[in-house]
Amino acid sequence: GTVESKAYIYYEFTVSNNVLQMNVINSNYAPNNLKFEEIKILGALQEITAVTVSQNNVVKNALLNITYYPLEKVAHITGLQLELGKSYTVKWTQKLSVNERFNCYPSPNPTQEKCEQLGCVWEQVTSNSDIPPCYYSSDNAYSVDKVEYTSSGLAANLILNSAKTRANENFTTPISTLRLEVKYHLNHMLQFKIYDYQNARYEVPVPLNLPSSPMSMAKERLYEVSVQKKPFGIQVWRKSTGTTIWDSQLPTFTFSDMFIQISTRLASQYLYGFGETEHTMFRRNMSWHTWGMFTRDQPPTYKLNSYGYQPFYMALEEDGNAHGVLLLNSNAMDVTFQPTPALTYRTTGGILDFYMVLGPTPELVVQEYTALIGRPVMPPYWSLGFQLCRYGYKNDSEIAQLVEDMKAAGIPYDVQYVDIDHMERQLDFTISTSFAGLPALINRIKEEGMRFIIILDPAISGNETNYPTFSRGVQDDVFIKWPNTNDIIYSKVWPFLPNVQVNESLPEQTQIQIYGAHAAFPDFFRNSTRGWWKREILEFYNNSTNPSRSVKFDGLWIDMNEPAAFLNGAIDGCRNDLLNMPPYIPHLGYRSDGLTVKTPCMEGQQYLPDGTPVRHYDVHSLYGWSQTKPTLDGLQSATKERGIVITRSTYPSSGRWAGHWLGDNTAAWDQLAKSVIGMMEFSLFGISYTGADICGFFKDSEYQLCLRWTQLGAFYPYSRNHNVKGARRQDPVSWNSTFEEISRNVLNIRYTLLPYLYTLMYDAHAHGSTVIRPIFHEFVEDRTTWEIYEQFLWGPALLISPVMQQNAVTVNAYLPNARWYDYYTNEEIGFRGQFKLLPAPLEHINLHIRGGYILAWQRPANTTFYSRKNPMGLTVALNDTLFAEGQLYWDDGVHIDAYEDGVYLLISFTADRNVLNIRVLHHGYTDPNNLMFTEIRVLGVPTSVKQVTVSQNGKQNGAEQTIALSHTMDYNDAKKLLTITRLQLELGKDYTVQWS
Repeated sequence: GTVESKAYIYYEFTVSNNVLQMNVINSNYAPNNLKFEEIKILGALQEITAVTVSQNNVVKNALLNITYYPLEKVAHITGLQLELGKSYTVKWTQKLSVNERFNCYPSPNPTQEKCEQLGCVWEQVTSNSDIPPCYYSSDNAYSVDKVEYTSSGLAANLILNSAKTRANENFTTPISTLRLEVKYHLNHMLQFKIYDYQNARYEVPVPLNLPSSPMSMAKERLYEVSVQKKPFGIQVWRKSTGTTIWDSQLPTFTFSDMFIQISTRLASQYLYGFGETEHTMFRRNMSWHTWGMFTRDQPPTYKLNSYGYQPFYMALEEDGNAHGVLLLNSNAMDVTFQPTPALTYRTTGGILDFYMVLGPTPELVVQEYTALIGRPVMPPYWSLGFQLCRYGYKNDSEIAQLVEDMKAAGIPYDVQYVDIDHMERQLDFTISTSFAGLPALINRIKEEGMRFIIILDPAISGNETNYPTFSRGVQDDVFIKWPNTNDIIYSKVWPFLPNVQVNESLPEQTQIQIYGAHAAFPDFFRNSTRGWWKREILEFYNNSTNPSRSVKFDGLWIDMNEPAAFLNGAIDGCRNDLLNMPPYIPHLGYRSDGLTVKTPCMEGQQYLPDGTPVRHYDVHSLYGWSQTKPTLDGLQSATKERGIVITRSTYPSSGRWAGHWLGDNTAAWDQLAKSVIGMMEFSLFGISYTGADICGFFKDSEYQLCLRWTQLGAFYPYSRNHNVKGARRQDPVSWNSTFEEISRNVLNIRYTLLPYLYTLMYDAHAHGSTVIRPIFHEFVEDRTTWEIYEQFLWGPALLISPVMQQNAVTVNAYLPNARWYDYYTNEEIGFRGQFKLLPAPLEHINLHIRGGYILAWQRPANTTFYSRKNPMGLTVALNDTLFAEGQLYWDDGVHIDAYEDGVYLLISFTADRNVLNIRVLHHGYTDPNNLMFTEIRVLGVPTSVKQVTVSQNGKQNGAEQTIALSHTMDYNDAKKLLTITRLQLELGKDYTVQWS
């Protein structure tokens, strides 16, 4: 009879205009002091900043707590004490948090008037000038009527509400014929693309590895996608956790001919990638920063767009899952990071073509991304040796002397370079008189097991009377021309005019203004150009008319391919203001100068291989990319070996054909950490053969700086000391004997570990793993690692903790949660999951081996030509469960496509408690040097060892046979180290080693 007797409490709740009315209709029951203590408001589009509670129009004071979740659009009010059975009014005020602002006027010099003309709100935040004063207050102008679903994706046409469009010029008027297509390519990878279905627009001509038809299954997909209809937006979330990883239902979305903008909320503040720019941290700073992307000859400098264009990021979700996003666009672009957390892309052409990979681990993100863009190139073994270069060698005898001095000092070194000094007046494919001895020098050092790399620039002089490279180029029509003419676009780069007396005392830029020749730019997209370039490379290598002048290089270093020029635009200026100064100029360096800073005109006419005309405006940032594969093809057809190409300008998939050095850095202490950040970023971008100029390019290096940099650089995959003309010498034999000794020791460690490094390079090439590996790739469950960039790993197993501060003799290193052994003593260090101040005297770089891994090594030598003949060994680092594993990839070091052709050895090592198994997984190569493992060190053996037996598989009727070996063993109880020496385990055979 409770209801009949009305012995209950009954409320009616209504909400409108930010007021919740809690009206008691019936209150005829005394509850047990029950109270409403919290209220959740769902769908709160703006942050709730204040709440008042009143009873009978009297405001009640209460200490309330308000939490707002912008991604979920949920407000949570706690700390309430509203008695059950009483009526209340709860009011709240909503204010757009400054973090929820999206910049409505990203062009320079915003004003209130310009802002309000766009229908946006103007409100300056004096405390932080980075927060946009002009922001959107209304939705974007697009909506969707109906979505077409299929089993492998969805599609929809976008409807433009023209009353809401905010642009006032033709080229930024929103396009009304847009279509969205979403394809579920793989269970871990999807694509979403927005394009104009009525008018063909430029699309990036870089091929990706996509299944011919989507191969994902609804049940297995790691993601769900939904389309928000009005206003238009796309949401992607991770099925296993429900985390939203993309949400573009934001006011910024617009799509016009020369200005396209889209924003997304992010799952966390942890974002990595986007390049190529110099950063102070590996994680990107999310507090209102905008970075431009457009390839440019710009030495690494804060906030200035540099050599490469890498529109890819990896993000961590709060639970440690990771995903990656590529925007396949090549126009001048910028991205804004804001603490919402959110990200805004603005690009000046093309279409929106996004690819998302779902990991879920950071390492899997890179593997999935490189499966899409192409795996990193496999470098030749010799290119993992130490390398010397400088701009400013006076002649070939200076180089010959350097080679002798390095040899006398016993410092390992494989590769010598020449910069543009070797050319006649900086003309490609020529030899200057002071380098007349270069061909003979190269042949001589190659006989001693060394290798040689030369530089090539793309720009070709048009002022010579007899320069076959240019005349053949004209004949084959390879140069970029003015549109609708037959006239080559000329600018100035390195080549100098003939028959002039150069005054070398003048500043370099002045010399170029006075003596610079008309330089033409090959269009490397064209088939004719690729054929011409290959022929020029072959001709320089073989010199059919005078073989004694043939230059037998082993690798090619391609510089200046942004493409760089030493004046803005062309010699007589550019002709198309709209393309060179588009309506929106992204946040690039020298923004007010438009797009032609240090590069030719944007209207330059180029042609794709199928003959499709494209404007330099659209493909500018692909110039280096387009030169890279033709260079490798030319190199391999000349040398008949794998060779290596090192390129300055990159785009996604450049890593398939080349490595990259981090450009013209400076001899300064801050550059050490920045080089690690740069290498880790290029690991994400699918370029594993990377490094910075050791000791710095610009300015005079300094003893201690160069020494610490040599120690760090010994662990760059691409380990090269290089500097600028006019600066002091900084090679290892230019300092003193102590410097030589420290360099020799650290480079001997590098050379010892080359079999491990080469195996990591194979792993990158075959499976897309990272070589220079951020620590969080291995320990993502430990949030401390998400911020670390002053240490790094080689693969999973070697931790490198270099000194990067002047005068420091310790390093504050983080040792994640695993068993770690000191590389030098083979002892377990006895702590983990913490920062530790480690001693690091001037001659020492801290190295640690991770328990659970087995590293193959080889006795070092002065060059890899000799080290490859030396005895090998294994370091078995047992983990807490006394387990360890590893692999060795081995081939002849130079065969083109050795992995693809199967001409390699792949060996696995597995240790479990007291047994080590060596098993050949692939036997496609036999080394002529009868290589053997002669020493095995087992680290972390808990109890003393009395006996070691070795058996070889498959001797008698398939049974294992113990082989009598004259090996010796030593167990060090203090170090828990078992050392087995005088072994003779042949490379390419199966063995079992047991200790008891």
